[in-house]
Amino acid sequence: MKVAVLKGGASLERTVSLRSGARVEDALARLGHDVLAIDVGPDLVDRLQAERPDVAFVALHGRGGEDGTVQELLELVGVPYTASRPGACIRCMDKVVAKHLLRDAGIPTPDFYAFSQAAFRELGAAKALPAIEERLDFPIVVKPAGQGSALGIKFARTAADVPNALVSAFSYDSKVLLERYVPGRDLAVSVIESVAGPQALPVVEAIPVEEDFYDFEARYEIGRTRFVCPADLPAAVTARAQELAVATWNTLGCSGFARVDLMADGDELTVLEANAIPGLTDTSLLPLAAEAAGIGFDDFVARVLELAVQRAPTSL
Repeated sequence: MKVAVLKGGASLERTVSLRSGARVEDALARLGHDVLAIDVGPDLVDRLQAERPDVAFVALHGRGGEDGTVQELLELVGVPYTASRPGACIRCMDKVVAKHLLRDAGIPTPDFYAFSQAAFRELGAAKALPAIEERLDFPIVVKPAGQGSALGIKFARTAADVPNALVSAFSYDSKVLLERYVPGRDLAVSVIESVAGPQALPVVEAIPVEEDFYDFEARYEIGRTRFVCPADLPAAVTARAQELAVATWNTLGCSGFARVDLMADGDELTVLEANAIPGLTDTSLLPLAAEAAGIGFDDFVARVLELAVQRAPTSL
């Protein structure tokens, strides 16, 4: 098959996306496919129409890739693709939308408040900050609504830290989330689709080596974070984490593959967010979990590709 690998783009996650795409391309070549590498830009539709790939593997992180945009374009030009459909991508990408859906579905997620820049500028939302801070209690996590890879996330330990954290978050997005900080262990459960339904992979725990907060650099620089898979958890907690990941997958309408991030405070688990197109680099969590489940990276790529082709008649 001719497989287009969509990667790069112009988002802030471009570098990570290029690394994910390169790893997928290597796997596809080993599997014997004709690989068409596309660094996504203004010529995307022209290239797809000219090259006519049989299927597209979406390794495009951030805006344009995770927000449903490229999926809409692929459907318009009639190219089957991996991972979730546009609606699910939109729901996962917007952390505020995702958290409201999780809360409505009864899935535990940290308490939060969300505001747009317009609310601060036109509705005086800044005057509500003391009440928000009192209800959430410190420390508070401040994050942009629509970024991945821990970009723009700030940790406000006191009220004095909140204004700078908001400025930082607003530099990434026009809507921000103020979320109650949950202490504990940083967990991730990747989910992949199978003929029997979504399959939760072994739990991964991310343990920062020095930092007390897991940021973008800690996630992607080898040596800054230690990953344990399967995580050393009681069996009941592992089962609950996997159950919540599948419930999140179903609530947000994911397909293909995704990753759900959680926090464990003792035996209590809360869902932070879901990633419709998680990283596939050599430090990414989904490939690590798949390996622990006995699914090598090439097998994972082949499986995801087969699912994309199988669902093509209903998605186009």
